[in-house]
Amino acid sequence: MVDTHTFVPEAVEEIENEVGDANAVIALSGGVDSSVAAALAYEAIGDRLTPVYVDTGLMRKGETSQIRETFDYMESLRIVDAKDRFLEALSGVTDPEEKRAVIGEQFIREFEREATDADADYLVQGTIYPDRIESEGGIKSHHNVGGLPDVVDFEGIVEPVRDLYKDEVRDVARHLGLEEVVAERMPFPGPGLAVRVIGEVTEEKLEVARHACHVVEEELEEYEPWQALAAVIGKATGVKGDNRVHGWVVSVRSVESRDGMTARAQEIDWETLQRIQSRITGENDTVARVVYDVTHKPPATIEYE
Repeated sequence: MVDTHTFVPEAVEEIENEVGDANAVIALSGGVDSSVAAALAYEAIGDRLTPVYVDTGLMRKGETSQIRETFDYMESLRIVDAKDRFLEALSGVTDPEEKRAVIGEQFIREFEREATDADADYLVQGTIYPDRIESEGGIKSHHNVGGLPDVVDFEGIVEPVRDLYKDEVRDVARHLGLEEVVAERMPFPGPGLAVRVIGEVTEEKLEVARHACHVVEEELEEYEPWQALAAVIGKATGVKGDNRVHGWVVSVRSVESRDGMTARAQEIDWETLQRIQSRITGENDTVARVVYDVTHKPPATIEYE
């Protein structure tokens, strides 16, 4: 486990040394990894840090308003509405790795534009150790590691938590006094809901996934999962009222884990599963059925793409 008392000052010093007298932007998502990276960078370089949250249109329900509320103490916070640009870039893309590459490049281009406005030479990211392992091992490309384009218009990319596992990042968050809503927040993939939609990313599928994920997180809170999610995995026939429909299939997943490298599917009681399926199908007319994923990691990954 990380010794937070030594890690924090060392990380702050590292950021100071890497950035020097220059300005930097931090890729802020609202998750614990980027939030810790932002707090460390803010302590290191203060107002020379510009936190940037890019609303990709691939985020959780209420994510943007939560960002505003949590990070309003950072006066230089910028919220970028990039939904149209991301969805246009993803149009027609069905391959999971290509999706990640497209999202990675789009992210970098957004931050390059913001860095120009902020006169920043450095990009700070919340990349953690499992991101690096999975990207380097070919399991999947993370948008902030294997998903980066070959040409990046930054003098340097700073990753202060790159050697930490998720539980260690949470320890640092608690040490830094970050709010519980941040420190204990459930992991969310960098590419967002794009990897919880099988095949092409469309606004319709994103809305189904966004609503279903919200339901799952609410209903499974008492189980305290390491991660719980819902994914749109295809279509199947169903019955709504007296009509036969061809609607979306939503897969629900809830796992226990320490660091995300391995995970076990949680045993959820039947009543809870029925309540989840009833809400998802009842609150969205386009969903025909809900299934529960019982696969551990390995052989499955936690996310669907």
